[in-house]
Amino acid sequence: MTFDSTAFARKYAIRYTLILAVILFVPLLFLLTVLLQIDKAKVEFSLETQIHRVMVSMDKYNNEDKTYTFPRYQEFDTALYSKNYKTIFSTLTFEPTIFSTGFHEKDKHYYIIYPLPEGYYFGAKYLLVSTFHRANDIYALALVAMLSILVILFLLSLHLFKNFSRPFEEINSKLDNFIKDSMHEINTPLSIININADLFANKYGDNKYLQRMKSASRTLATIYDDMDYLIKKGRVEHNINSIDCSEFINNRVDYFKGISNLKGIVIEVEIEPNIYYEFSRTKLQRIVDNTISNAIKYSHDESVVKVKLYIENAEMIFSVEDYGIGIDDVKKIFSRYYRENQTKGGFGIGLNIVKDIIDEEGIEIKVHSVVNQGTTFTYIFPKQKEQ
Repeated sequence: MTFDSTAFARKYAIRYTLILAVILFVPLLFLLTVLLQIDKAKVEFSLETQIHRVMVSMDKYNNEDKTYTFPRYQEFDTALYSKNYKTIFSTLTFEPTIFSTGFHEKDKHYYIIYPLPEGYYFGAKYLLVSTFHRANDIYALALVAMLSILVILFLLSLHLFKNFSRPFEEINSKLDNFIKDSMHEINTPLSIININADLFANKYGDNKYLQRMKSASRTLATIYDDMDYLIKKGRVEHNINSIDCSEFINNRVDYFKGISNLKGIVIEVEIEPNIYYEFSRTKLQRIVDNTISNAIKYSHDESVVKVKLYIENAEMIFSVEDYGIGIDDVKKIFSRYYRENQTKGGFGIGLNIVKDIIDEEGIEIKVHSVVNQGTTFTYIFPKQKEQ
């Protein structure tokens, strides 16, 4: 029932940022890839140009001269290798790992190996020209900048959505307080009705009018308990205790007999004695009450509802079977506010509460239903360690 503006803002800020990230990053990454390829092509072209300059310099050398001053360049390093890749001359600051002819890359060094005619250029077979290039660092910084923009965008989106959700939070808070006050106001007269109905029955005897009154008040009490559970959900910690489930479910069956008797429905019980289970009494009551009350509500008059509790394979099994109108779409019955039969009343929150509880507690549920024949709800509680 509580509207969490922070969670709402965080959720939609993340979604909004991810959408923008996809919109921005896909074309940007494509553009970045193209730019890297263009940059690599430029480097390769500059190395080929440098190879031409070196070879022109070596072509000008006159063999009659005693010495040859190999050209040196600030942006380029050069090396000459024999046929067996032995170094004849080198100004390299790194060791090449690939000596095949062509364009290569090692770390941030780009180099080209060019084959030379044999027996020429000082007996060298290969010419290597290299340069040190930092383009990748620039693009890495660009990516960091883009990520920084997304982080800033996320923070701005978070602030925007939080301000956007604040009115909804205020309205939800007021509605929540209204429901709390209403529940409190309902509880008082409901308690008075139940007490005075019991006092009247003790003094003047029971009759069909009092039974109808009690039945209606108990139906209302079940709805009240569901609403109360929803309001307190996430705020109240439910204590776990060892519960005599056999006695507990027998008591709940007795509670609903007043409602079943009005429809002529007989509740048959097959409950093994002394079955204890570590569980929240509040959560167990929501499971039991909603399942039994629905079985009675959707059963045909003068029919039977069977309630079972037993141990099988060290697991506690609780089942409720009715012979009523059945369920047309079993998958939808656990959705909040869903009511398959609009004529039966209720708010459609009972089974949604049950689904939340069994998901939290790891309880398996099986629903078997045939339209116009009946429905069986079976809850399989997980094994517990022996104390």
